[in-house]
Amino acid sequence: MQIEQFKIEGDRLLAEVKRLVAEGNVRRITIKQGDHTVAEFPLTVGVAGAVLAPWLAAVGAIAALVTDCTVVVERSAKSEPDTQPSASAAGAGH
Repeated sequence: MQIEQFKIEGDRLLAEVKRLVAEGNVRRITIKQGDHTVAEFPLTVGVAGAVLAPWLAAVGAIAALVTDCTVVVERSAKSEPDTQPSASAAGAGH
């Protein structure tokens, strides 16, 4: 699992959360102000827009109240498919 953290201004918070959700590999988004956790949103693969609507409304309300905040993003580990050619395939044309 990868964790990344970045600071963002409140007026850009909603757009950034929407972008992160659209990426699809985000497992959890935590919004902090200073050392205090303001909100935490667990995400699952295939979350539908109707399910996200209340969370996005909450993020919009938080954005109206905070000036600067930190967003902590937990991403699922990328599963790398085996794309290396096998030894027999690599030498087949010679």
